[in-house]
Amino acid sequence: MKELILGGMRSGKSRLAEQRALASGLAVTYIATATARDEEMRGRIAHHRARRPEAWALVEEPLDLAGALAAHARADRCLVVDCLTLWLSNWLCAGDAAGFEAQRAALLAALPKLPGHALLVGNETGMGVVPLGELTRRYCDEAGRLHQDLAALCDRVTLVVAGLPMALKT
Repeated sequence: MKELILGGMRSGKSRLAEQRALASGLAVTYIATATARDEEMRGRIAHHRARRPEAWALVEEPLDLAGALAAHARADRCLVVDCLTLWLSNWLCAGDAAGFEAQRAALLAALPKLPGHALLVGNETGMGVVPLGELTRRYCDEAGRLHQDLAALCDRVTLVVAGLPMALKT
């Protein structure tokens, strides 16, 4: 089972992914893509860590998401990727367009082949104001394209709004 969980900031999407990982009854590996670049982000990371069960394995991988998925996916394991859009931000800020395109292609190629359960969390950015800057517009464009491609590959797609999950694809 591959599932894409989308929502805005503080929508409850990570909490839903964590609940579904627990409900899977499988061993869980949490793949975190965030990097602690400032105090605010360190606080967000600490909040997520405190909420997760201690028994869950943690893999911190800001760039090679396809490699992390391939290395840790097992038939008896649930992977939680939190989050796709932070991973995207890491690549866009790195300024390596060719590297990003290669990693994006690797992710899309790897996902259907992964054994076990995978829950992919991402921020839905396409429902707000059109950003003013070139980088933020590119971020929203790339996030939208990535989410569309992943949604086509996933068995289930859920949108979370105000903590309420809405099934988009079951």
